[in-house]
Amino acid sequence: MHFRFAAPIALAAAGIGMAAVATAAPDPAMKIAAPLTHENLAVYLVRGSSIAGPTPATLEEALAKGSVVVHETGNVRELKIENTSSEPVFIQFGDLVKGGQQDRVLTTSLLIPPNSGQIAIGAYCVEQGRWSSRGTEDVKKFSASNAQLFSRTAKIAIARAPVAAAESRPTQRAAPPPERGAWRDGLSAQPLINQVRPSVEPPARDPQRIIQEAHPRGASGQGEVWSSVAAAQQQLGTRLASSMASEKSKTSLQLTLENERLQKAQAAFVTALEAKALNDNDVIGVVIAINGTVTGADIYPSNGLFRKMWPKLVRAAATEALANPAKDVAAALAAAPAIADVEKFLSAAEDGKASTRALADIAQHETKESADVLKVEARTTDGRWIHRNFLAAK
Repeated sequence: MHFRFAAPIALAAAGIGMAAVATAAPDPAMKIAAPLTHENLAVYLVRGSSIAGPTPATLEEALAKGSVVVHETGNVRELKIENTSSEPVFIQFGDLVKGGQQDRVLTTSLLIPPNSGQIAIGAYCVEQGRWSSRGTEDVKKFSASNAQLFSRTAKIAIARAPVAAAESRPTQRAAPPPERGAWRDGLSAQPLINQVRPSVEPPARDPQRIIQEAHPRGASGQGEVWSSVAAAQQQLGTRLASSMASEKSKTSLQLTLENERLQKAQAAFVTALEAKALNDNDVIGVVIAINGTVTGADIYPSNGLFRKMWPKLVRAAATEALANPAKDVAAALAAAPAIADVEKFLSAAEDGKASTRALADIAQHETKESADVLKVEARTTDGRWIHRNFLAAK
């Protein structure tokens, strides 16, 4: 499929149905807006129509309300998520979860059904070495998800790594009640296969040993993730003239993102950019460029979901921009890519080889990679897309 871009008037004239936006059919027309900029960061808003129906809760919202539990399993590459509410919950590739035996990053975008039971999901460690409780945190579960993995290098390593067992294992869940709306049509009950037993507190084990046992050839991508976290801490420390390693856990990316000096530096970007993306109701995604180069994009089926995810996205983009400072800010702003170049970036992956895989029994992921762009599209089992992520492959 190829992206087509047109003015909002053309969208209305075409008479494109809102529900069609969420199918795997060719995309309706979308428009890329002129960039919003701050220092070396440029964001391009993607405008289009939204699907109908209520917007699902995000993982951040659900954890805050206590309607979702993310369980520790004792396996670095696998967690279990349980939605106890009557509404679906959206999880995005790159969501960080804090707590457990190590902070993790989730490897897939999923729409978790209501009353789901425990569903296995792939994860990577973003805190090397710790394998026990941290302070008063609960070692059996995770307390929050208020940040996104910002490192493009780490995301590419995760996206290219072999599929974790958790991501392909069938799961059991209770059938959701009859529902209506485009968001929920793809969540009809599936066969109950392989009942998942309640998690049991695992014995303490060395996380690096677990990884070596599961991936003896070192093909998991975990090493690249750890390396990217360490590099980001060093880059941010240099930029902000302060150590980004927390005394509570020096390798924790989550605790680095909670650093007061970093959050103060982020605030300038957030003040300049966050509110401007929320002025209109037709924004469904964003493309990020740093130092004149497009680095990635996230597109959603609705403005409602974009609005919920945007605070995480803008802070992640600000952090990446801070970690990769421009030698000349004025030159970086002047080098912001043209809209035509952004459109080309979003279309580039379509020429790459496609591969599709099932995730448990609730989702599908289609990956396309060209020489320049890696694209991952997450869908429900009936083909409705819920998230499109694009990463510059070089």
